[in-house]
Amino acid sequence: MRRHVNIPIFIPHKGCPNDCVFCNQKKIAGQIKSPETYEIKKIIEENLSTIDSNTDIQIAFFGGSFTGICREEMINYLKTAYSYVEKGQILGIRISTRPDYISEEILDILKKYGVTSIELGVQSMDDRVLMLCERGHTSADVEKAVKLIRKYDFELVLQMMCNLYGSTEKDALETGKKIVSLKPDGVRIYPTMVIKDTKLEELYNEGKYIPENLENTISLCGKLYMLFYENNINVLRMGLYSSKELTEDGNIVAGCFHPSFGELVFSKIYLEKAENEIIKNNLQNKNIAIYVKKGNASKMAGNNKKNIKYLMEKFSLKGIKIVQEDSFLNFEVKTSENLL
Repeated sequence: MRRHVNIPIFIPHKGCPNDCVFCNQKKIAGQIKSPETYEIKKIIEENLSTIDSNTDIQIAFFGGSFTGICREEMINYLKTAYSYVEKGQILGIRISTRPDYISEEILDILKKYGVTSIELGVQSMDDRVLMLCERGHTSADVEKAVKLIRKYDFELVLQMMCNLYGSTEKDALETGKKIVSLKPDGVRIYPTMVIKDTKLEELYNEGKYIPENLENTISLCGKLYMLFYENNINVLRMGLYSSKELTEDGNIVAGCFHPSFGELVFSKIYLEKAENEIIKNNLQNKNIAIYVKKGNASKMAGNNKKNIKYLMEKFSLKGIKIVQEDSFLNFEVKTSENLL
């Protein structure tokens, strides 16, 4: 089975017309100065030298609104990356941008220079939340951009955030449902962090923004994940990438950052499914077996077997055995009395 690898090239805070209340892009991207063409080539060459041949590779321009930078600079970046497409060393180019920076002119350029995937920073489909977060675009801009991107047959990924300023769990779930209706190929889910030197930090210090706790955020992201999963939409990532620049020097002021956030969400999903199974099969006070798909035993057990300990205590179980089954579907959980 072939694996997929992105060669990330960060273009920090390029092309954005404003800072959203939660954004200090320089810290998220982990650098201040945009790379020169020769630096991009060096990044690509170094990555190509370490990636095995059984891999599908994309060059990914992340970190800012790529299609908002000046045309000459954008095209120079694309030409540099496209030369590796022409040589057959990579499959295509992935870019990240804003919904209101998509047009037919821009899409013509992207198509010409080998872009295959576009990621849109949607964040929310609630216009009130978008306004409070000073996004500078509306949900209608998202719908228009998605329609255009589909017309040009690009792969489409939509990025959303939860715990935004002014948002609720209900708002986030509604955003998830509206994203489902747009039928993207994939999504990313990012919990909001209070980053140093942002307007959100000011709101936090003034008591106007109260971050959600880790447990509730994990629960919400679990609901969002299952919403996308059940609608055959691939979730590419949950949680911010861990980087030295982001996590050191107090750059994260508040919020539920965790380097293994996605795994915590998966463990929560499995825990809830196991709880429902135990209740449905009336297995309290029993010695039980929990069946999951092969490879998912650690997710069922939880970090440091936290899920096992929780289930043992809540249901007064005598013992738990996790059994892995090849035939099971992802997130399928069944329980039975362990008669072995």
